[in-house]
Amino acid sequence: MNSFFKEILAIKNVISFNLLNKRKRQITFYSEGKNYWPHIKGLLKNTLEKTDFSVCYVSSSLDDPGIDIKHPNLKTFYIGMFNVRNYFFENVETDMMIMTMPDLHNYQIKRSSHKVHYVYVQHSLVSLHYIYRHGAFDHYDTICAAGTHHVNEIRALEKKYQLPKKNIFELGYSRLDYLYKTVKQNLINITEKKTKNKTLLIAPSWGSKGLIESGLCKKLVDRLIDLGHVVILRPHPQTLKLQEKKVHEITNQYRWNKNFFFENNVAGERSFFNSDIMISDWSGVALEFALSFNKPVIFCEIPKKINNPNYAEINIEPIEVIIREEIGLIWDGITPIENMIKKCNLKIKSRDELEILRKKVCFNIGLSDDMFVKFLIKKLH
Repeated sequence: MNSFFKEILAIKNVISFNLLNKRKRQITFYSEGKNYWPHIKGLLKNTLEKTDFSVCYVSSSLDDPGIDIKHPNLKTFYIGMFNVRNYFFENVETDMMIMTMPDLHNYQIKRSSHKVHYVYVQHSLVSLHYIYRHGAFDHYDTICAAGTHHVNEIRALEKKYQLPKKNIFELGYSRLDYLYKTVKQNLINITEKKTKNKTLLIAPSWGSKGLIESGLCKKLVDRLIDLGHVVILRPHPQTLKLQEKKVHEITNQYRWNKNFFFENNVAGERSFFNSDIMISDWSGVALEFALSFNKPVIFCEIPKKINNPNYAEINIEPIEVIIREEIGLIWDGITPIENMIKKCNLKIKSRDELEILRKKVCFNIGLSDDMFVKFLIKKLH
């Protein structure tokens, strides 16, 4: 579908949303697209299954799986990415808007002129004052915290910048719960693979100094393939959008190599199951991988990803910095990568150790979707 017809469809959908009886749009979920669906799906499905609330699911992408969900209490809408979306947000009437998008009201997406309670749900376990822009959460009414670190960061930001005190709900992290349950259901027992060759998942973040953008990823893939390992490359969606040429340089070279696989869908988790070790930089996906599958991560020591130059003003060390040596090894880029791979088995934890670490990072392990329903009931009743 070309852009003209997409815009016409978006306009029709916004009109349809506005024509709904207000009781039919009590709760609205907004998704930027399919890559955010894994962070919303458990919350949405549990809301539909365990409450009688009328729910709307609004997405900026036609390939978002949430658009295809069928339920008598659910209406779904495509609103596109540009002017139609901006108009929708400025005029939306709903009791509660649930989003995974930071920077509400700071750029194109504004708070509604009507009374709406805005709820931010985490789409990563990383710290809120480090890789997000300054003020990214200032215009939300409720922040759903994945762990204690999020609570501490929000309160510290409020104190430092004399911001109104927000409602913080200790939710947990739905994405981690889903992966955790999937591992248990499949009775996966993570042990060190005895074979010499491993399957390595390269899953970096994005940014000008990132693993792919800097050119280090290409050299790394070359070396791993030469060593006989299997490589799965899983770029961040923003890297695919902004650095397509660098990604194609790698995929074109190895497209016929049986030991190389390319995954362009970060909403899936097949590569998590198939790999033995992840190689990353500052990506939050490394925490999901390690805490769900009990598999080690090799962190490339490249410049930190800092989108908030004022982050040090609240004097809290980001969790993605603190946890690195607990769940993996830090690679200086000089030590032979094969030496790092050999040491990775030292980072596989006992079941008890992993449970303790999960609870240290996240609230309500295995229960976040149920806790979300309790939050909705309390707020709306």
